Amino acid sequence: MVLPLVITLVVLLFAWPAGRTAPRDVPVGIVGTGAASQHAVEGLVREKPGAFDFHLYPDQQDARAAIENRDVYGALAISAHDITVLTAPAAGTSVAQLLREVGQQLADRAAQQGAAGPQSSAKIHVTALDVVPVATEDPRGVVFSSAVFPLTICAILIGAFVSTARGLRRPWHRLLTLLLACAAAGLGAYLVAQGFLGALPHDHLATWAVLSLVLISISATAAGLVRLLGHGGLGLSAALMVFVGNPFSGAGSAPELLPKGVDHVGQWLPPGAGASLLRDTAYFDGNGGSGHLAVLALWSVCGFTAVMFGRRITGRAPGGALTSGASLSSLPTSGAASPGRRHTHAHAHARRNDDDGRLRTLHAGR
Repeated sequence: MVLPLVITLVVLLFAWPAGRTAPRDVPVGIVGTGAASQHAVEGLVREKPGAFDFHLYPDQQDARAAIENRDVYGALAISAHDITVLTAPAAGTSVAQLLREVGQQLADRAAQQGAAGPQSSAKIHVTALDVVPVATEDPRGVVFSSAVFPLTICAILIGAFVSTARGLRRPWHRLLTLLLACAAAGLGAYLVAQGFLGALPHDHLATWAVLSLVLISISATAAGLVRLLGHGGLGLSAALMVFVGNPFSGAGSAPELLPKGVDHVGQWLPPGAGASLLRDTAYFDGNGGSGHLAVLALWSVCGFTAVMFGRRITGRAPGGALTSGASLSSLPTSGAASPGRRHTHAHAHARRNDDDGRLRTLHAGR
């Protein structure tokens, strides 16, 4: 009965966020405060309540700067005759497509209501400009979103190996092996994503560092949980990172498109924070990535601490067995004889009594 329930829960965790994707407080810029902009905002608030979080900017230059600084996902510059949609596909192709659709809907509605002036039949022209585009080799961002899951799996495998390998007897040996393995795996992932597929074309060294940090945060957590909880820690880390962290990461869309609450949970876990930091680093010069960097650093430090001192804290080895110190404490002390020893003493005492009896008999015969 347990296995069907686990499978049902796993399917729910992966399918529910994807099936409930919709805009929720997506930061969007509005250029200008004219009548056309005001009518557009009022219409969007009325038709899509809670979908957007609007920020006003005096001109398109300021709106572009806000997009590049990761303050907003895009912006709408609305006038009486045209609408310019500023998007950042690098921040999320789903949000960029959503903003294009919103711009077209606003244009169609304005044309129907005669917002273009006396010529009510005039069609409002819509222009879409990509302020921060994705790589031309990965126009839909598929390579980027597909990399999070295998990175998570590889990191957990590294953590499992480091925490259970018999050749790594000292904690600092484990940490050094973990760091080297994650750096090598991060380099391999970068060579595939950029060198072979061309999906991460900017800031090569920083992007490699972020990939390595994502691997370190997840693998250190897995290794630390194994050191603390034994083999059960490996299952816990897999459940936390794979079945919660990945579907709640928003890597395939955007955190603001996930159900309420899920977006925050995902960004506090390494897969979600790592995907966001990778976007910030690869396309936005690190803007908006300080919080995600802090999350990854926190998980890494906690994992390192557990790897270094977990055995001392719990008194257990990675396999769950008691360590030598705990085993010695469970042995009988010198003042309490074990059953085997009591049996030996009793046998020796009986032999002494029997020998004494024979001596007494011989003495009486003499």
